[in-house]
Parts: sequence; structure tokens; C-alpha cells
Amino acid sequence: MSAGRERVVILSGDCLNVSTAAVIPIKQFRDVKQRLASILNEMERGALAQAMLRDVLAASELCQHIDSLHLISRDPIVRDIAAEFDVETIEEPVEADLIGAVQHAGTVLAGKGADRMLFLPGDVPLVTTDELDAVLDSRMEPSMIRIVPASDLMGTNGLAVAPPSGLTFSFGPDSFRRHLSLASEAGLKAEVLKLPGLGLDIDTPQDLIELNERLAIGETASHTQAFVMENGLGERLRAWQKDSE
Repeated sequence: MSAGRERVVILSGDCLNVSTAAVIPIKQFRDVKQRLASILNEMERGALAQAMLRDVLAASELCQHIDSLHLISRDPIVRDIAAEFDVETIEEPVEADLIGAVQHAGTVLAGKGADRMLFLPGDVPLVTTDELDAVLDSRMEPSMIRIVPASDLMGTNGLAVAPPSGLTFSFGPDSFRRHLSLASEAGLKAEVLKLPGLGLDIDTPQDLIELNERLAIGETASHTQAFVMENGLGERLRAWQKDSE
């Protein structure tokens, strides 16, 4: 992290006496999703990231098991989205990286009474409220994690941990297997849930193609679908596929 920049944690209202808190880390919207640069320019990639985040927040808001909703971000634009969803900001240690910020959030939330914390990425626009309810249902016991891998079984696209400070987080390549190993080391029971909506994170052109196909058959992602339609993404993806052959 460069000097003078602060990381903020966006928190929803008063999180005292809550049982489950959801935490969504967000990178800066500038220069986001570089692997999509062959299809989308910088402004479009930022707009897509914001649309996907709004869809994740919308699904999270309706989850009956989430009592408070949180964002972690370096980007001041996130404050505008936070206002849309009635969330507030608290300061995060300046030197914390992404892992440190989520780890710190777990400690803070455990201290405020949260029994469980759910980590979610902001780029899983097809996530549904039903999927989130399944991750956080009453069968999730103390001293355990529930993890949702990315569709390639490499990344971590959802991770519920009880208690919130009970796990050392480790994001990045092959984080799914690392989190399982870390849970075992910490004495936490682990359950794996493969969920089609939450399993699709958008990083590559092939991810965008799959997203576009699934939206075309009626899977719901209102903000992201509006972006796809307004930017003629289907036609652009077909042109990209033709040029890639």
C-alpha cells in the first residue's frame, strides 16, 4: 500500500449484538479487471465492477441469515455505493493489505458480538439469496467453516467462518485448498458447497462469455444485465471469439 493511502472498512449501521456479518472486499475500480482489457476499456471495466458489486449487495440484503453487511475498500467511489445500501465507514489500519483488512474485520466483528462472518467477493453477480441462505443455514455450527470454491476449484468465492476471528485468511491462487488446510490446522470443521451462481467470478473473457450465456437464459443479475445490454456486450464477445479463432 502506498504511503498516505488509507484502507477503509464499510460497515452497515450498528453491528452490535449481531449473529452473522457479511464482508465484501473491493479493489479500486480504476484499472480493475485487467484481463478483460481486450473487450472492455478502463471505464467500462470499472462500470462492470460496480454493477456486479450492486448485484452482490442486493442478494446479500435479502439473505435472512445476514444481520449486517460490510464492505472493505480503498476506493472512495465505494462510499457512493455504500450510501445506496445504507452502510457506513470505519477506519482500517493504514498498513493492512487485503488479507490483513479482512482479518482485522473478523477481529472487530467478533468483538462486537458477531458469531459468524461470511466473506464474499464483489464479482459474483449471479449469486442468489437462496445460495447465501444455504451457506449460512442453522446447520452451520460453531468452530467450523463453510467454503464455496470458484468453478475451477482454485479460488475462494465464499467463506463463512465461525467464529469470525477463528481462521487465518489466505486469498490468491489456489486459496480454496489453502483455506481447507488452514481450517484443519485451526481445528475447525470444514464443509464444501459447490454453488453455480456464487461459483462464477468474472475475471477473464471466457468468464464473461459464460456470464452472458447464463444471463440470456434468464439467470438474474439486474445491474450486470443492464450493463451487458447497454454496452452491446453479446456482440462484442462474439466478435472477440471470432478474432480469437
